[in-house]
Amino acid sequence: MAEIEDGESVVPENGDVQPEVPQNFKDERDDLYDRLLRKQAEFENFKKRVERERSEYAQFASSELMRELLSALDSFELAIRTASAEGGRENMLRGFELIHKQLQDTLGRFGLKAIEAKGQTFDPNYHQAILHQPSADVPAGSVMMVTQPGYKLHERVIRPAQVIVSSGPGEVGQA
Repeated sequence: MAEIEDGESVVPENGDVQPEVPQNFKDERDDLYDRLLRKQAEFENFKKRVERERSEYAQFASSELMRELLSALDSFELAIRTASAEGGRENMLRGFELIHKQLQDTLGRFGLKAIEAKGQTFDPNYHQAILHQPSADVPAGSVMMVTQPGYKLHERVIRPAQVIVSSGPGEVGQA
């Protein structure tokens, strides 16, 4: 090993000898490594907590909606009891209409809206054409009839409306 004039050793060019690392550097390295391990453990705990909270949220997010729908379920039970009573069948249609309105109102409060389709220009973002039918009364490309209503939840289509679209006068074909 070569020596410098003041007595310090120099690392040979082949690199066989490792230089001496001062103790304060070793302590600092150990401290940083310990902090790194702690941060990793904290992050793992954080990820587990977030996943648990997300799971609980998904499980109970619909509880408010379910509470609201219970009143519609109660109305159905009352309608069934009333329909089975003497003379109740005349009021059954009116009861079902009221329950339908109650369900629409409840779901509307949670952001569900029906997609307006009849008479509208066909839009594949909101409508699913199941048939093209000729019509002298309805312009080509317009929705003639809705076979199944579509719905949006907070402006996102969750089910497009199934529709029959006018092909104008004289053309017949399937979508």
